[in-house]
Amino acid sequence: MINIIKVSTFSLVVIGGFWGFSNFGIPQIKPAPPPVEEKLDLGAMSKDDFIALGGKIFNGKGNCTLCHNTMGRAPILDRIGPVTVERLKDPRYKGEATTVEEYLKESMTKPSAFVVSGYGKSGSNDTESPMPDVTGSGIGLSETEIAAVIAYLQYSGGTEVTVSMPNSNDQNAKAAAEAATSLNTAEEVITKYACGACHTVAGQTGEIGPNLTKIGKKRGKEYLRQAILDPDAIIASGFKGGMMPGKYGEEMKAKELELLVNYLAGLK
Repeated sequence: MINIIKVSTFSLVVIGGFWGFSNFGIPQIKPAPPPVEEKLDLGAMSKDDFIALGGKIFNGKGNCTLCHNTMGRAPILDRIGPVTVERLKDPRYKGEATTVEEYLKESMTKPSAFVVSGYGKSGSNDTESPMPDVTGSGIGLSETEIAAVIAYLQYSGGTEVTVSMPNSNDQNAKAAAEAATSLNTAEEVITKYACGACHTVAGQTGEIGPNLTKIGKKRGKEYLRQAILDPDAIIASGFKGGMMPGKYGEEMKAKELELLVNYLAGLK
């Protein structure tokens, strides 16, 4: 009888210990509150405000800094005015732009119109750009957002800002001002965070990062979760550290993270 009591007591202590550790020892993932709806009042926006908006998109939603950085994955854009003049005269140029503004828009929506030497897709002999069309491919910039990014690039590159401020009644401006809605599928998460700009996944064909179409055969959920939240903890073979930004732990809601992890783990 005494042994039964001892065993029962020990079991209760162990169970209580596990309960305490699981509830207080393991950091809890708490879903972030829905984002506050942000309206863009373009009618009240100055040229400086519009340029600042372009910078916010360039460094945020557009995911431009994933490639246009000092790691050499894509050209640096700090001298965009002078280099545009050179590129428009290059015999390899096959676009229709005649100005810096037109070239910048074309480079975002038809990136293969001109591929800077050394930055083309592997095996394309610099005739095909790995950069996606920013109006689709998981980025989804509107005409207004593209105009803001162009204004920002012209300003930061020391070139005259020629972009006209969009009309506040423009349908694209209204689309740009819509708040993010709650996501219900992994594909929506992949689109929101532009995963396909770097990875081949969910019908998108990025080439910068590892191919994820069968990642679930090799990796479990814990590995995948860590790879998203702390991408430099374990570097995939053949790739360099610092390629994937470590911002998703702050930006992703818990629901979005779990949708993505479960989806990737199921890719077998």
